[in-house]
Amino acid sequence: MGRRGYAPGDEKQFTGRQLELLQKAADEVQFLLDRGYDIKSVTTFVGNHYMFSERQRLALARSVSAKEYIQKRIHKELLQIRREYLPETVHIDGFNTIITLEVALSGSPVLYCRDGVLRDLAGLRGTYRIIDKTQEALRLLLGHLELLDIQEVVFYLDAPVSNSGRLSGLIRECSHEYHISVQTQIIPDVDRVLERMEGVISGDAIILNRCQNWLNIMPLILEQMECVWKIHL
Repeated sequence: MGRRGYAPGDEKQFTGRQLELLQKAADEVQFLLDRGYDIKSVTTFVGNHYMFSERQRLALARSVSAKEYIQKRIHKELLQIRREYLPETVHIDGFNTIITLEVALSGSPVLYCRDGVLRDLAGLRGTYRIIDKTQEALRLLLGHLELLDIQEVVFYLDAPVSNSGRLSGLIRECSHEYHISVQTQIIPDVDRVLERMEGVISGDAIILNRCQNWLNIMPLILEQMECVWKIHL
């Protein structure tokens, strides 16, 4: 058993009055980002004002982007702009995508961000272990890709992260249940590769800014799930 992306103080920090303050702070962060201020200095400044925890500041940093970048991402998102002409092959930011699904399945906070992307508060920091939610996360992901008639999926996993080989094996094992060609690549720098791709699935803001186009599939998946802890900032 494992509850991915959960911290003991989450019920207090992301509900009630604290959630109201976070939503107010998110508007202030948005205002400053739209005027060219740096996200780190802005979340420090606003976070200090409200005396937020590091975890609350992280939620602000992951949820809010300058409107310039939000529009840029939205204009490249294929499920909105040309759903009937999706690419045959999609390229998945493996750990990023799977962990967010594990977090949702664990009943831990999932951030519904201002660019329409779902993100989490789980920290990878070079370590990963497969939990009891991993296989279900993979089945949800592959099942929805099959519904979209995607022909081929390539999962990119960061080589320096522990258990990348085990996760690669589990992905290939789960893929036999679906009519999709599935590959896994364990490489040193996933971000740099995906930044050049089209048909990307990731929640990483920098990748979404730089890639040719992407698919925002995560909201579709979570719509079908019960008891997801959704936080809108």
